[in-house]
Amino acid sequence: MLVPGYGGGSLADVPGSLMAALGLREPNALALEPTDRVCLFLVDGLGAELLQAHPETAPFLSGLPSRTLTAGFPATTVTSLCTLGTGLTPGEHGMVGMLLAVPGAGHLFNCLRWKLPDGLVMDPEEWQPATTIYQRAAKAGVEPAYVAPAEFERTGLTGAVFRGVRYLAADSVDDRVARTLEALRERRPAHVTVYYGDLDATGHMVGWGGEEWLRQLEIVDDMARRLAEGLPPGATLYVTADHGMVNATEKIDVEGTPELAEGVAMLGGEARARHVYTHQGAAARVLAAWREILSGKASVVSRQEAVESGWFGPRVHEAWLGRIGDVVAVPYGGLALTAPAAHPFEALFTGYHGSLTAAEQHVPLLEVRT
Repeated sequence: MLVPGYGGGSLADVPGSLMAALGLREPNALALEPTDRVCLFLVDGLGAELLQAHPETAPFLSGLPSRTLTAGFPATTVTSLCTLGTGLTPGEHGMVGMLLAVPGAGHLFNCLRWKLPDGLVMDPEEWQPATTIYQRAAKAGVEPAYVAPAEFERTGLTGAVFRGVRYLAADSVDDRVARTLEALRERRPAHVTVYYGDLDATGHMVGWGGEEWLRQLEIVDDMARRLAEGLPPGATLYVTADHGMVNATEKIDVEGTPELAEGVAMLGGEARARHVYTHQGAAARVLAAWREILSGKASVVSRQEAVESGWFGPRVHEAWLGRIGDVVAVPYGGLALTAPAAHPFEALFTGYHGSLTAAEQHVPLLEVRT
């Protein structure tokens, strides 16, 4: 199990370094070389170890200069996107998981779907109030653009992590490549992020490494090649990911296991990074029970232990502590902690992510310069 290397080569270092390369006064922790135009190709689920396992399927990406970063905890999309959008660690920006308790409210909030129960709404600026890197860039004279499917444009998650971007809706691969290259040519300096999510979606359903997943990796490789070949002079393409993935070899139904369900008020997080919210006075009993049942299969810690171990970064904002489970359970190996009644779709997955293993934490940072 890894402790994410915040400040030592993590996704939290990427936003400032990219802006510093464009000449803005941001920390350049990754020591990126100066450039006039930056293109960040963000591939959901492209773990470094997954890419390294299939160089024949992704010859273009595999031939690029590369370094390895850590995603942060949990290794999941909402957390990593917020890290990339703010330059802050999870403990600072507060997006510490996919399904989180709203402190004092008695219910969970799905940060990916931006969904609350009973028609309640969540203001993105209330849940994630930090200024984004894109807002800082725009204030400094760089108008960042984000190229992604139209369905994500007006979502709460986009409002939380991409505030300040010029959203360029593009659904097909061809349209995303075209709009990205057009945006790069329009301005100087330029900062354009383009997103591709189907690799991750395929991995969840059928697992990574299989035929369908490899077809998606081929698409990613070709998309990166086309972006690189179309770069205008003075531009740099960076390719990275939000997390990696593992294929499940064992599943435990938390709801259907009495020893794990007893004392639990709400089950948050996701199958590889569980936030367990307990009934009042039950935290110690739940911690002990989960440790006993999951011995040798998962790291089970208290909220305080997770914070003190630096899983969410060197600092956790006091206001976000209640979002973290009273107990945090992080499987290793191929274990998934499922909840089929509450989350039947997730329980059917083959591929999962969120934990502190190298396969989930390690993401590439690849570079092409013109």
